[in-house]
Amino acid sequence: MNDEGVLDPWVAAWLEANPMNFEPAEHLELARMNIELPVSRELARVTDEVVAGVPVRIYEGEGRPTGLVVYFHGGGWCVGSVALMDNVARELAHASGAVVVSVEYRLAPEHPYPAGLDDCVAVTRWVAANSSRFDVAPTKVVVAGESAGGNLAAVVALRLRDDHDVALAGQVLIYPSVDGGGSRYPSRDEFIGLVVSKTSSDWYWASYTSGRDLAADAFVAPLHAESLAGLPPALVILGGCDFLRDEGRAYATRLRGSGVEAEDVCYPGQPHGFVNFGFPAATDAFERIGRWLRSRLE
Repeated sequence: MNDEGVLDPWVAAWLEANPMNFEPAEHLELARMNIELPVSRELARVTDEVVAGVPVRIYEGEGRPTGLVVYFHGGGWCVGSVALMDNVARELAHASGAVVVSVEYRLAPEHPYPAGLDDCVAVTRWVAANSSRFDVAPTKVVVAGESAGGNLAAVVALRLRDDHDVALAGQVLIYPSVDGGGSRYPSRDEFIGLVVSKTSSDWYWASYTSGRDLAADAFVAPLHAESLAGLPPALVILGGCDFLRDEGRAYATRLRGSGVEAEDVCYPGQPHGFVNFGFPAATDAFERIGRWLRSRLE
């Protein structure tokens, strides 16, 4: 496709057959369901544990791993679960050859900021401190996430930037929310409602912030950090028809301007969630992420 902002015909047909009219605020339990979905990718070992007081699911392939990926699922900081995003974690492990630790962080509105973020930081610190358990050096730890999970990955990297006990090797940000809705972008106006409604988007933000004015807080909206210098290398995956496209691109641009190695890759015609839904473009996205991670970890 030549125009990144023109919806892929395959995606348009899929959305027509599967209309996105689900409002999570009205069906919170369903949007957090913890049932086991069909296995999308077989791996050598998948285990559930509690580390640093936080439930996690650990995905391991055969042989010595390339590194460790701490993964934070999306869902507007309010919905989603390790079980619901099992497919993403499995594909990350398969593509990268790394051990993936998927984090069941606390969710808003019951647990607003910074509860979920604190869980993500605690698990990342645990992973770095216990990397030898997986035969991995502590310098080979990466954070990753999509949407709200991409926000958490970016913020964990920011929180740990000056932590001498954790030296992250990279951050993978898949259509991340990084501006907190504090600024206006053309993609927000053009594509809101395509997968995520404005009602849902506003509810997510209000729930995570508990009604507080946090749009300029760098640990909520990292695009507003005073400085991004010294952060680990970043790969930013974007969808051409995603309402978060422009702020994700702006974040990659700001990272590069701060001297951080950052690559942003946009998949034309793809909406928010295309990686989670396993759309055809997701195959290429996971391969791209896998190559990038291997280059940083091996």
